[in-house]
Amino acid sequence: MRLIIMGPPGAGKGTQAKYIAEHFEIPAISTGDIFRANVSQGTELGIEAQRYMDSGEYVPDTVTNRMVRNRIGEADAGNGFLLDGYPRTLAQVEELDDMIKDTGHALDAVVVLTVDQDEVVDRLLQRAETEGRADDTADVIRRRQEIYAEETAPLIEVYRGRDLIIEVDGLGEIDEVTQRIFAALDVVPQS
Repeated sequence: MRLIIMGPPGAGKGTQAKYIAEHFEIPAISTGDIFRANVSQGTELGIEAQRYMDSGEYVPDTVTNRMVRNRIGEADAGNGFLLDGYPRTLAQVEELDDMIKDTGHALDAVVVLTVDQDEVVDRLLQRAETEGRADDTADVIRRRQEIYAEETAPLIEVYRGRDLIIEVDGLGEIDEVTQRIFAALDVVPQS
């Protein structure tokens, strides 16, 4: 099973990714984890990415794409994977298409967690309070939600045009959301 999970900040993507990965026995691959692994291991790509991050710039697509390509090429991703945080741009969608095509497979589905924005803002404000994240104010959180909507909407439409989108209500108890995702994915034919 080759999957992408999308949803606004606070929708529960990271939490659900773990359960989906376990269920389908595939690795959950987060771009944040890939960046941290490459930087901590001192790989050529990690050193290059660190230069951008240290100067406060975005890591360019060329570096991110190579990291993702390397990661999905690892043995544990041979039977599939779940991507969280990638693709983020239309150019990355095209690059991912090429990566998967090179393996002789296709993307099976894109899970989009849908949530009520006000409820997610409340959830993130509570998390900020318990984790001491003083910079997570309501205005900052709402701006992140807006950026997500602006940047991700075009990607969702591309995948909707390919009939790959599976929208799942992301609100409720974790187990309830997980069961909704499984019910939606268990009927998806795998490439």
